[in-house]
Amino acid sequence: MPIEEITPKQKPRAGFGILLLKDGKILLGKRNEDPEKASSYLHGEGTWTMPGRSLKFHEDLKDAALREVLEETGILLRKEDLKIVSVTNDLVSDNHFVTIGWFCKEVPNNQEPRVMEPDEITEWKWFALEDLPKPIYSSSEKLLKNYLDGEIYKY
Repeated sequence: MPIEEITPKQKPRAGFGILLLKDGKILLGKRNEDPEKASSYLHGEGTWTMPGRSLKFHEDLKDAALREVLEETGILLRKEDLKIVSVTNDLVSDNHFVTIGWFCKEVPNNQEPRVMEPDEITEWKWFALEDLPKPIYSSSEKLLKNYLDGEIYKY
């Protein structure tokens, strides 16, 4: 396709997800079943997802991750506790994201998640890695797999 035919929606975007662990359990939120409320360019309605979102213009990657975790869960993370563990190439029929996966080993001060955006995420829960709910949002599933396999990017 010639470049002049590419619409803004067809350009790749940058996004991120944050893998939070607490007592060996992962934090996942249930996306609304309604596609309009689930607010996902990658069509994740009804799936379980990690906190995350699209990167804003001129936003620092780590600052974006901290902001989004706070906005979605009410959990305040420390910048020094985040590290990149995954980069994925996420494609659906009408969108394309390069997703940066962040990892935070322990949530500071035993903070518990709260539903801060109830139209988008209906609940937050901690799950044992061997007992994950289904379906899991595709980007979150790839991030977790990369983390568990110890590989940042896989083809």
